[in-house]
Amino acid sequence: MQASRPVTITALGIAQILGWGTSFYFPAVLAPPIVADTGWSLAFVVSGTSIGLLVAGLIAPKVGAIIDRHGGRPVLAASSLMYAAGLLCIGLAPNLPTYLLGWIVLGGGMGSGLYDAVFAALGKLYGRDARAPITNLTLFGGFASTVCWPLSAFLAENFGWRSACLIYAALHLLVSLPLQMAVMPPLAKSQPQKPDDMATGLAEPARAVSPANERLILLALASILTISASIGSIVIVHMMIFLQDRGASFALAVSLGTLFGPAQVGARVVERMFGASYHPIWTMIASCVLMLVGLIMLVGGAPLLWLTILIYGGGYGIMWIARGTLPLALFGPERYATLMGRLAFPSLIAQALAPSAGALLIEHYGAHATAAVLTALAALNVALIAVLWALCRPGAART
Repeated sequence: MQASRPVTITALGIAQILGWGTSFYFPAVLAPPIVADTGWSLAFVVSGTSIGLLVAGLIAPKVGAIIDRHGGRPVLAASSLMYAAGLLCIGLAPNLPTYLLGWIVLGGGMGSGLYDAVFAALGKLYGRDARAPITNLTLFGGFASTVCWPLSAFLAENFGWRSACLIYAALHLLVSLPLQMAVMPPLAKSQPQKPDDMATGLAEPARAVSPANERLILLALASILTISASIGSIVIVHMMIFLQDRGASFALAVSLGTLFGPAQVGARVVERMFGASYHPIWTMIASCVLMLVGLIMLVGGAPLLWLTILIYGGGYGIMWIARGTLPLALFGPERYATLMGRLAFPSLIAQALAPSAGALLIEHYGAHATAAVLTALAALNVALIAVLWALCRPGAART
């Protein structure tokens, strides 16, 4: 018997919190004690996240194809196992190469267990009805840092960073794995349900993309997602530098930075309340515009830094919803998992490389100039989403 949607999303959401908290958000708290204990370079310790994202990007197309053929159950099971194995390797690492090897394994868990893979699994499970489950799942993911940063700090302080990694590995095996297996049915039981009609503004989703336009639409969408991921990755990693460049003290910058998570979750809640009444492309439009406005305020010296963060963070937060729901609306559920894998490939690679590129820009040209470059990229994204909207209009689909 298939679990209800609330139970399914709650189980997968708990796994998302643990997955993001033990990968993408891992170095924020655990890198300093690792460096202090081992003497390894901070740059190499933090580079583990980039290595993991690179691996996740490289395997994303294959993961999507597997989900299309076999459903999400085997992929999510493999993800939990790779998370556990990677964290075990990191926690027991006697030297830096072994530590980085652990991140390669952990990257396999990231590529098969974070948003893109789970979005694909939900698309396979619910068909075009997956929009609400995808949105609800991102609400859980938004609390990953809120839960795992203090938990990591507690574990590291009381048991050491190595024990923290081993405890997290056990949680993946004892919590995430059984939860995901309990709610993710075998492929034969996960056929998409009858879709609801999509609302507003574009052709009915299955016919929104003509064969003539499909390649252009995929290229535009992949470009938008990659640019958004690059901007977001640089801003998250270097946020304190950008805020201090605006005159904020370090303490104030840290306080302002805590608004970023609630801004993401708040925007996702709003999208969850009203999103069913409009096509997901409007979510993507809102995301691109809000990110641009936030960056313009940052570069232009707007006086209310907290409002700048709320606007930018809200746009970045709903970008992840659009990332999962827009391809589903445009292309339908039949090839959704495979297309999600292809779309995830360039954006995950960009996420991995962007922080280093941002650091080089800051080092050579300063934080203000770097923020200006990001603003220009955000403006390009707004232009690209306008192109995408034009390509997806009913008239364009018939050309």
